[in-house]
Amino acid sequence: MRLMLTSLFVLAASPALAEVDKKKPFFTLTNTDFVVWIAFLIFIGILVYFKVPGLVAGMLDKRADSIKAELDEAKALREEAQSLLAGYERKQKEVQEQSARIVAAAKEEATNAAAAAKADIAKSITRRLAAAEEQIASAEASAVKEVRDQAISVAIGAAKDVIAKQMDATSAGALIDDSIATVADKLH
Repeated sequence: MRLMLTSLFVLAASPALAEVDKKKPFFTLTNTDFVVWIAFLIFIGILVYFKVPGLVAGMLDKRADSIKAELDEAKALREEAQSLLAGYERKQKEVQEQSARIVAAAKEEATNAAAAAKADIAKSITRRLAAAEEQIASAEASAVKEVRDQAISVAIGAAKDVIAKQMDATSAGALIDDSIATVADKLH
């Protein structure tokens, strides 16, 4: 790793070396390019001595590990959220099915109650019609009885008048004797 970084820095400095003036010797302290190149090597040496590349690599590795851990945590949270969503969707489906069953049961119950109410109303109407017919028959029988009684009263009154006009003393005595004999027969 260190060798790779060093070679990278040397290659980066090579364009500066390419523009060296050909008239002056390169390895003198008056040559600014040489001084910069030496300072650069010393800087690289100091960085290598204090293990800065290793520290930077370590920090990058730690950062990569923390990013990986965050990605793993996000993946786990996503999976948990998906399982929760699936659970809620399943519960919602169950609730919808249950509500559909409740509605169907309520409709069936309402239909049954309506049919029972219709049957009860029909029975009630039949009972009331029968009671009304009985009242009509009773009123008719009562009216017929009153008419008969009235007819009998009128007939008795007419017969009494006719008998009273046609009866004389001898026939009245004979009628009384016959009546006494009839009562005596019935009593014995």
